[in-house]
Amino acid sequence: MQVNITQEELAQINRFARTELTEEQVYIFSVRLCDNEVDRDFERFDTAALTKLGELFVGKSGIFDHQWSAQGQTARIYRTEVIREPARRTAAQDSYQWLKAWAYLLRTEKNADLIAEIDGGIKKEVSVGCSMGRSVCSICGAESGTCTHVRGQTYDGKLCFAELKDPTDAYEWSFVAVPAQRNAGVVKHFGPERDELSQLRRQAEMGQRYLQALRLEVVRLAMLADDDLDGTIFSKAAQRLEEPELLELKRVYEARTARRFGAEPQLRRLNGAAAGEDESAFLV
Repeated sequence: MQVNITQEELAQINRFARTELTEEQVYIFSVRLCDNEVDRDFERFDTAALTKLGELFVGKSGIFDHQWSAQGQTARIYRTEVIREPARRTAAQDSYQWLKAWAYLLRTEKNADLIAEIDGGIKKEVSVGCSMGRSVCSICGAESGTCTHVRGQTYDGKLCFAELKDPTDAYEWSFVAVPAQRNAGVVKHFGPERDELSQLRRQAEMGQRYLQALRLEVVRLAMLADDDLDGTIFSKAAQRLEEPELLELKRVYEARTARRFGAEPQLRRLNGAAAGEDESAFLV
């Protein structure tokens, strides 16, 4: 249900509008963006991160399922506030806090169904896309992935999780069906890429280069083995094959090529060559 929009709120909304909007033109609602509870991935934002995220999310667009498309833009955040609930404890045994945001969208025919779904509680769960500068182990304080502690395990009665710190950017917030956080949701991205992730990326790129080279070699051998083969069609087909199929084709076409052209070497010994034979074509 639409609440009354104060002139102060309308002024905050109009910071993001090119033309002056009136109360009748906008619909406002609030969302729980994220909190400091340990989520399903055994990660959580620390208190300072929630405050910083509140600053970063002002002005950010709301979309659907983190699909970065201008067509999916639905609303925009115009103010935020960290809500503290001292009586409620988190899995880390500190007081519960969450980031509340107020957003607006235009009252248009296109948005009528979305407004009805928000009012009816259908569009409720949200998830945020942001970049975090650090992720540290809750047990020892080391950078995540550099110690022996395992997230989700308990050590001397303390749950191990990753503490997300130092937000560097906030991209968007989305309506989703199942958020990562139990009360809201979060899609997390870390600014500095960890060494192991960087290594995996390099290995994946090397694997792709190897497969592409293997595909090209199979096409080359196939063209040598069969003059009637349509190279364009065969090359397209080879792009859909993986290593086991490519290696088998390589073995088959190598054998066919050897039978067709023979295995006699081109370079012969100059000493002891048969009289009268012209060896000049093979001199290098």
